[in-house]
Amino acid sequence: MKFQLLLGSLLSQIKIRHWWLGILLWLVLVAPAQAAVILRVAIERGVNQVKVGSNTTAIVKDSGGRTLGNLPGMSAFYAQAVPGGVALDKWQSGLFWIEPTGKEGLVYIGDRWYRGRTLVVPTDKGLDVVNWVDLEEYLYSVIGGEMSSNWPQEALKAQAIAARTYALYKREQQRKNPVYDLGDTPDRWQIYKGVSSESPAVYSAVDATAGQVLTYNNNLILSVFHACSGGHTENVEDVWGNPLPYLRAVQDYDQNIKECSWERNFTPAEISARISGVGNVKDVIPEAFSPFRSVKALRIVGDKGTKVIKGEDVRTALRLRSTRFNVIRREDGSFVLQGLGFGHGLGMSQWGAYNLALRGANHLQILGHYYRGVALTPIKAK
Repeated sequence: MKFQLLLGSLLSQIKIRHWWLGILLWLVLVAPAQAAVILRVAIERGVNQVKVGSNTTAIVKDSGGRTLGNLPGMSAFYAQAVPGGVALDKWQSGLFWIEPTGKEGLVYIGDRWYRGRTLVVPTDKGLDVVNWVDLEEYLYSVIGGEMSSNWPQEALKAQAIAARTYALYKREQQRKNPVYDLGDTPDRWQIYKGVSSESPAVYSAVDATAGQVLTYNNNLILSVFHACSGGHTENVEDVWGNPLPYLRAVQDYDQNIKECSWERNFTPAEISARISGVGNVKDVIPEAFSPFRSVKALRIVGDKGTKVIKGEDVRTALRLRSTRFNVIRREDGSFVLQGLGFGHGLGMSQWGAYNLALRGANHLQILGHYYRGVALTPIKAK
């Protein structure tokens, strides 16, 4: 699959909401003419308190950008939810910015160090603590969290472009969210552990692909990825129901990876605890399959009822590595699920990218294999 190189731009439009008016106007006033793409990554959500700080002296500001004072470097402080806002050290305000000083300044949130700055804002569930970070610096952490830094550079480059595209796709989906664009967990977002997962190999991969994203018909794609498929990826409609022209099933190259073969043993009681409404489980029957033998529908038969689980719920309900499995019923009534793959099986297989890179494929060839008919497009921040 050849890539078209198309000129394009990504415009981010921010809708101002009443209680964010001050913060957004301040950002406009201080933003440089050619601003970088900034991501708002929620590190903590709905907590009563959180530990914050900086490795250098940090400037504390309120929503209007007014400096309230400084926090000394290498000291931990608790931000706490209080009626009407947030309490931090000797201050109380509607929200707080924590900005480290110096080029090497990092912020501390919870138990990790991050680039960028920190926003602590109250919500109806407590406090949200959000890391405002440059997109490319965010990727320094994500790529190291999603792939081993020892992997081939071409695989890391492919991951960098896929992860950059995914982040901006999600950012666009969240454009009406006044607090954050992304979270930091792999269940819904991407792995983001701050500077602990950075490395020179990751810096090289991110910098070499800076500003490059994948588009289809000049729109960002949903560039999902997974650890391994077990020999063949899936068509998206067989997993999530909604067809997309670029997420098509393709041959994979991860058959030699031991992590892609798995086995799970369940007692009837264990399945009953995870599937409500069926009572004591009598049988587990794969009822419908994708063209590549992933389970699309799983029938759970119990003494109090029957339930059919479909699509991605098959994997998440039983906490399986994948939906490509066989069911073996033992004489003692327990069930053995023998499977292949790790993840939803859509888009790029990370272990497949690894093996393709070892075979000499470059990052564009890897991406073109897993995302069909896409273009490589530069972004421009405004």
